[in-house]
Amino acid sequence: MTPKLSHRIEYGGVMAVRAFLRPLPMTAVLALGTVLGRLFHALDGPHRRLALNNLEAAFPTRSAAERAAIARDMFSHFGRLLMALLKFSTLTPARMLERVEFEGEERVAAAHALNRGVLLFTGHFGFWELNALVHALRLQPMSVLARPLDNPLLHDLLERVRGLTGNSVIYRKGALRRVLRALSANQAVAILIDQHIQTDAVLVEFFNRPAATTTALAAIALRTGAPAIPVFALPLPGGRFRMVYEHAVEPPRADDPEAIRQFTQRCTDVLEMYVRRYPGLWLWMHRRWRDVDPAAVRGMFPAARAEEE
Repeated sequence: MTPKLSHRIEYGGVMAVRAFLRPLPMTAVLALGTVLGRLFHALDGPHRRLALNNLEAAFPTRSAAERAAIARDMFSHFGRLLMALLKFSTLTPARMLERVEFEGEERVAAAHALNRGVLLFTGHFGFWELNALVHALRLQPMSVLARPLDNPLLHDLLERVRGLTGNSVIYRKGALRRVLRALSANQAVAILIDQHIQTDAVLVEFFNRPAATTTALAAIALRTGAPAIPVFALPLPGGRFRMVYEHAVEPPRADDPEAIRQFTQRCTDVLEMYVRRYPGLWLWMHRRWRDVDPAAVRGMFPAARAEEE
């Protein structure tokens, strides 16, 4: 895909910001991210309203002021996430590890000892991109399931960043074959489970509302016996981060006709538990529940390609 002028301008802006962040301490980087997020909160009315609508449905007993505060925190968080990722892309592996701590990584090591590979799952929550980077340094490189970005220059940049510590990226075309190959080699594969999809989906409850959710995680786990471990990357004071690996989700019996739906629900329940605990760290501006008119969602955040939705 040949980059458009707008793509080149966006890429130039991101690279300029990256160069500006390089000498700054992480606390300053995160403070700038907060400012950026608050700016988007003020200017991107459609996504702000979508976030508030989602929060009203998810937390009907909370006051409008509480939900508005969560929305502001969420925009601020995603500004910090962007800035932190750009900052991490300038760090050496040793400097990356200085900024993080790990909890429960022995669960991943125990899962690898089964020699079936490991499925790591999370959502658009916390600092998930940072987790992939440092996971490869503390444990071993992983394969990350992802979709291409619309801007080919930013796509290439993100792929280079994801590969800094040895990770690889698996895109939709031919994904199943590559995932199975990685698991058969006892490698880890990471997947996000909180996007609405139209194919290969199952409806599960997420905040007491039906949400179309990928069956890939459950289907692959049941087929291969690979443990499915929830992963969450949380912020800490002083510009540090904690990488949390929860207990593997207990799978239902593979011969249960509802096994895929049950397993997907169990995984979704773990994600919901964390979102309820830290609501400002999840992407409330995403049309997770598609009872919202798509035409109403326009704004400053890039949309996914139609074929990826």
